[in-house]
Amino acid sequence: MNPTRGDDLPQPWLSTYAGDTAARFAPRYRDALSLFEDAVARAGEAPAIKYFDASLSYSDLDRISDRFAHWLIAAGIEAGDRVALFMQSIPQFVICLVGAWKAGMIAVTVNPMSRPRELRLLLQDSDARVLVTQRDLHRDVACQVLHEFPGVRAVTTSPRDLQWRTDARIFTATDLPADPGIPDLMSLLVEGDGAVASRPRIDSATPAMIVYTSGTTGVPKGAVVSHGGLAFEADLWRAWVGLEDGAPVLGIAPLFHITGIGGHIALAFAAAAPLILTMRFHPDVISEAAFEHQAAFAVGAITAFIAIMNSPQVQPRQLRTLRHVFSGGAPVPTAVAREFARKFDLEIHNCYGLTESTSLAVAVPCGCRTPTDANGALSIGVPVFATDAYVAGDAGQRVSHGQVGEIMLRGPQIVSGYWQRPRETDEALLHGYLRTGDVGCMDEAGWLYLVDRKKDLIIASGYKVWPKEVEDVLYMHPAIREAAVVGAPDSYRGETVKAVISLKPGQTLNEDELVDFCNQHLAAYKRPRLIKVVPELPKTLTGKILRRELR
Repeated sequence: MNPTRGDDLPQPWLSTYAGDTAARFAPRYRDALSLFEDAVARAGEAPAIKYFDASLSYSDLDRISDRFAHWLIAAGIEAGDRVALFMQSIPQFVICLVGAWKAGMIAVTVNPMSRPRELRLLLQDSDARVLVTQRDLHRDVACQVLHEFPGVRAVTTSPRDLQWRTDARIFTATDLPADPGIPDLMSLLVEGDGAVASRPRIDSATPAMIVYTSGTTGVPKGAVVSHGGLAFEADLWRAWVGLEDGAPVLGIAPLFHITGIGGHIALAFAAAAPLILTMRFHPDVISEAAFEHQAAFAVGAITAFIAIMNSPQVQPRQLRTLRHVFSGGAPVPTAVAREFARKFDLEIHNCYGLTESTSLAVAVPCGCRTPTDANGALSIGVPVFATDAYVAGDAGQRVSHGQVGEIMLRGPQIVSGYWQRPRETDEALLHGYLRTGDVGCMDEAGWLYLVDRKKDLIIASGYKVWPKEVEDVLYMHPAIREAAVVGAPDSYRGETVKAVISLKPGQTLNEDELVDFCNQHLAAYKRPRLIKVVPELPKTLTGKILRRELR
């Protein structure tokens, strides 16, 4: 397909990307375990994971995940019990995930930035029976909590256990000995028994994972991702991107996050392809890994691509094998997309989804140039295969094209609800549609535009100000690296607009210059009255800027 302007595309063409494709888009797998088993059958000796200088084949991954499953069953953990994974993006995460599925158990992903209070909440909420964690995280965090959970079996591992590359100059961690009295994961995998006796009973509705929402707007809730939903999402990503068998997937997003699960692990399995891991995100290291292992596809937060773009160490040749680049979690500012395209000759495609949609729900089709709205904001795309999206009014009704309302989603990838939270589940689902909490509009051709989060709306002197619009203007300034806009209390206006920014290396910017710049592009009531320059904006581990910490 030749690149074209999205707003030149006729509605019949776009409709092939919308919900009416459900009959033609038939997922190949009933469950996530079948997805993995087919990858093993198709590419047994081919690499499943590339981790610095180490490589793990699909046959290796199959064999050692069998041993973890066998240990779980021998330890008395039963089908349906929860196994918490508290690790960075290391091969052991994937090993334990597949092993939990083979034992008929539910994996619970835990943000490795969690502190004791946060880990305690997740262990309580999920009622996990096993916690697999890194030794450093065990000693710094988990050991402060586990004495409160005598029924939880702990297992520890090290990021260095698979041929850790010693010349990775930016990491200072050292090898740590096994924790006394706590099983060592790698010992279990090397010395343990083999395959489990029989395959667990799994159907499409069986829970595969509990993935906690990021908590950017409140207490995290555990979204129950089904086996069928995850298997569908894997095929969805592959079909949308057109990823060929064996084409390497670059692991930019952390694996505990829904993007890391759907757009990295599951997608790699669907293509029987290697997943490139680097433990945690660093722009120089991830770019070097992309070059060394010839990555073909990448999806991550826009802040990750901003970091790559602004690193003086990253060269365009390092990303030359990438064919498709997608960004989700927050809309891509138009100025950032243009600058990235100029430097790397790569267009960043917007995509949109939530934990509750198992990642992908709306995206820009490959080969299309993303259209912009009247304000110059890029579209987040069109509904993906077998998925319906519409914009709703206050009562849930569909509003006319161009009108603003809440984005609603329906499709096989939408989760059934939140773990042990029936009230929140009922509030999130309306007539089979997921209420996203995001405000947007849809044009006549079916392109969706994200306005902002409902809860982030600023009302200054009675006027509505959407932070994203102000942020898009701030990103147009050549000195600004990142920007976030929030409402701040104001005795006269009720609320006023506050901008928090960080600058590109070597750049300076005073407040008067920025005020003058905003005066050229924004109505008076939208202009930031408070401006703060910081070295770094607070973010989740996935790179999503935490506005709540800036208020």
